Amino acid sequence: MKLDRLLIESVEGRILVGLVAFVATMVVVGWVAINEPARMEAFDQQFNGRSVERGGKMFNQNCSTCHGVDGRGQLGVAPGLNSPHLFGHSFTEALDDQIATLERELENAETAEAEQEIQTELTALQTERDGIVAQMQPAIDAGYTPETPDRMTQVAWEGTTRSYIYTTLVHGRPGSNSYWPGGMAAWGQTAGGPLRDDQLEDLTNYIMNWDKGDAWTIDDLNAVNQYSKLPADPALVAAAPADDAELVGTDVDAILTELEGHTGDPVNGQVLYTTYACIGCHNGVVAPATEEQWLDAVAGADGRPSADNPERYIVESIVLPNEYVVNGYNAGAMPLNFGERMSYQDMADVLAYISSFDG
Repeated sequence: MKLDRLLIESVEGRILVGLVAFVATMVVVGWVAINEPARMEAFDQQFNGRSVERGGKMFNQNCSTCHGVDGRGQLGVAPGLNSPHLFGHSFTEALDDQIATLERELENAETAEAEQEIQTELTALQTERDGIVAQMQPAIDAGYTPETPDRMTQVAWEGTTRSYIYTTLVHGRPGSNSYWPGGMAAWGQTAGGPLRDDQLEDLTNYIMNWDKGDAWTIDDLNAVNQYSKLPADPALVAAAPADDAELVGTDVDAILTELEGHTGDPVNGQVLYTTYACIGCHNGVVAPATEEQWLDAVAGADGRPSADNPERYIVESIVLPNEYVVNGYNAGAMPLNFGERMSYQDMADVLAYISSFDG
């Protein structure tokens, strides 16, 4: 070996440089190892932040009409999701635990003096609890029940809140049209809806981002416009239509013939359009935009079989939505039971509202 061609000629020098390089390498590796959890946590936060942002856009497009732009629900239309009830926060849990403990102690009190002392403390705690419940009156009026502050417990859900939200988005809530004006449709593609799994994850992350943990306040509770209902409660199931309010069914020709004797009210039609939750999907993303439906029907846009009779096309689209699916949208997103829910006057009013966008 020609030592004069080496940068470090002596063996000792080369050993020293090797040791220094090894120590430096270990220091770098150690530094990376120490900081990797923090780096990954920051990465996860950034990833989740972007997911929440995407979910927020989809919520505003698809969900806000029924659940509110702020997620606090629409009275009589759909429940709030930006709610301490969904996330299981109890404002009386600590007091309830203390009261339960004192009640057990009261049962086991050995002297009248001890019993009186416990009873005095128990009365004070119950008065304090009653005061908190009194502050909840706006929430109670909107459907909140202080005795069941956790939605997961209320519906006997054994999984997590996240899994409850996600599976509800995927499959919808069959039968919910019996206690809400518009039933919760399936949004997942696996259940015939329009959204991919990653989009459902983004929506779930956005809703979960509302959870304040222990920082919820009674003001938050009272700000919710509508609370969830229990479908098993007969008092909460929508009453059957009046006998004189004949339902339209699905025979399009028969519906059109009957509608000749009805005058539609576009103002009430707009109200019904919201009540039936139509506007939640007809935004141009999930379904054709409301303001474009009539114009496209008249024009026969995208091959719609409607130019000669736009009224027929609109009626058929309501009661038999899968007969013709507009190009670019998915079948199965629209409920199939409007014929079982709408009276002829309802249909006339909704038709009058949609046709009011005549340019």
